[in-house]
Amino acid sequence: MACLSYQTCALMSSSSSSTPKTQSRTCHLRVRANTVVAGASSKKTSGLRRLNAVAETAAMEVAELKKGIAELYDESSGLWEDIWGDHMHHGFYDPNADVSVSAPDHRAAQIRMIDEVLRFAGISEEAPIRGPKNVVDVGCGIGGSSRYLAGRYGANCKGITLSPVQAERANALADAQGLANKASFQVADALDQPFPDGQFDLVWSMESGEHMPDKAKFVNELVRVAAPGATIILVTWCHRDLGASEKALKPEEKRLLDKICNAFYLPAWCSTADYVQLLQSLSLQDIKAEDWSPYVAPFWPAVIRSALTWKGFTSLLRSGTKTIKGALAMPLMIQGFKKDLIKYSVITCRKPE
Repeated sequence: MACLSYQTCALMSSSSSSTPKTQSRTCHLRVRANTVVAGASSKKTSGLRRLNAVAETAAMEVAELKKGIAELYDESSGLWEDIWGDHMHHGFYDPNADVSVSAPDHRAAQIRMIDEVLRFAGISEEAPIRGPKNVVDVGCGIGGSSRYLAGRYGANCKGITLSPVQAERANALADAQGLANKASFQVADALDQPFPDGQFDLVWSMESGEHMPDKAKFVNELVRVAAPGATIILVTWCHRDLGASEKALKPEEKRLLDKICNAFYLPAWCSTADYVQLLQSLSLQDIKAEDWSPYVAPFWPAVIRSALTWKGFTSLLRSGTKTIKGALAMPLMIQGFKKDLIKYSVITCRKPE
């Protein structure tokens, strides 16, 4: 199973002090099991057994998800780099841009996305005087963002990814570009980062949050490794915010997102409002969030067009089944954006001093 369903992927960790409006089926099962344990002693053993079974099932699903993510990017990263370069994220476009622009223009749009996000977060352009000095790139791909930040600010950047192929390639590119002393990459889990508390003055996550099965644990780790006063930047795919009278997405909306989940190895999605709620619960400051969907609209049509070229098509066939499955789901992303279901969310905040 590639996708953790909306019933089994919790927005909030079971240890979190904040309680979301809707809880996962897993959380409900835990509550029911705890109720059994608190009841008659004759039911204690069966309650604990049921609780353990729930935990084991969830752990197996998460392990399978992480394995799928790693294999997907092991397969697809070389193809992506060959056609699109070393930035594995959306570009920032004029909403009226022509999607038929050249590949260099699309690559420039990806650099522009980084610049616009930094500007939105209030990161100084007066490099390297007031720029970040220590950066963690959570879900680093092949290290494009880290190398750009290292080159622009002279920052020391550390990137983590689940993909061994990505980590190896990212380090090779850093060495080739003379940045090996500034940017390094390793295989690690974003939910259990191998860094001490308070190490980084910029925590950067460009389109990795959508892969996280526990959004609360993910955000808590971003905050944990951030130094006092650090800026946290989270750019991620979200579903639309729910209306005041809504308790969940519409069934047809869930079905569309589930298809995308199964293709791209994503757990359940959450909304921008959910992320903001998490950040508020942790007393983060200067929280800002915007929907940049109009500025990324040309991206997916452009990716599809590149896949339909002879080079793109033949490379895709050689890449592997997971990559092909993801490519076939790309029109679903366009559909989701057009339906205002999918949101390209840019969220920034600051850790208190």
